Amino acid sequence: MLLAEVRQEIVETCLFMQAEKLIVGTAGNVSVRVGNLVAISPSGVPYEEMTAADVVVTDMEGNIVDGKLKPSSELPLHLNIYKSTDALAVTHNHAPASTALGLVVDEIPTSHYYSAMFGGAIRVAPYAGFGSNDLAINVTKALEGRTAALMKNHGAITIGPTLKKAVNGLPLLEYICEIQLRALSTGLPVALLSDEQMHDAGVGMADYGKQPARDKD
Repeated sequence: MLLAEVRQEIVETCLFMQAEKLIVGTAGNVSVRVGNLVAISPSGVPYEEMTAADVVVTDMEGNIVDGKLKPSSELPLHLNIYKSTDALAVTHNHAPASTALGLVVDEIPTSHYYSAMFGGAIRVAPYAGFGSNDLAINVTKALEGRTAALMKNHGAITIGPTLKKAVNGLPLLEYICEIQLRALSTGLPVALLSDEQMHDAGVGMADYGKQPARDKD
C-alpha cells in the first residue's frame, strides 16, 4: 500500500481530533504531503471505522493515485495550501469556540501570547462554499505568514512541517478562541499585547519544552 505509514498516521490523527472534541461527526479532514503526492482522509467515513486503506492518495492536481474511496471534499483547499506554502501537513476542524468566534470577528487580535505560536494575530478567511476554489483561495491568503486561520461560518485550520505539529496546534487555537469569546462576552475592553511583547513571546517559546537528553538509568 502506497504511503502506508503516513496513511495510518492520518487515521490516528483523526481519532485524536475526535477524542479531543475538535470535530463533530466526520466534519474535519487531515492531509500530509510527501513529495508530489498528498495523502488525505476520505469523505464521510466515520473516524472510528476508518482504516489506513481508506485514506486516499492523490497527485498535486487531485488525481487519485491510490485508494478506492472519494477524498475529502476539501481536497482543493489542501492542494492549494501545499502549492502556496511550504507546509507538509494540514488539519481542518469544526470545533465550537473557533467556529463561533469566526462568526463575530475578522481577526483574533493578540489577546494571548499563544498567538505568537501561529505567527501573530489570526485571520478569519471570508466565507466561501466548502470544497470550492474560492474557499481554497480565501484560506490560503489568510494563512500568509501564519500557521493557523479561522474560516468564516465554517471552522478552523492549522498547518505545519509535520502532521504532529499541525494537529497539536488545534487545541491551542481552540483555547485562544475560547479565551477571546469569554473576554468579549463581558462587554469590557480586551487587553492586547504589543508587537514587541508578541515578538518577545515568540522568542521565548521557540525553545519551550526543549530539554537536554535525560539519562535512561
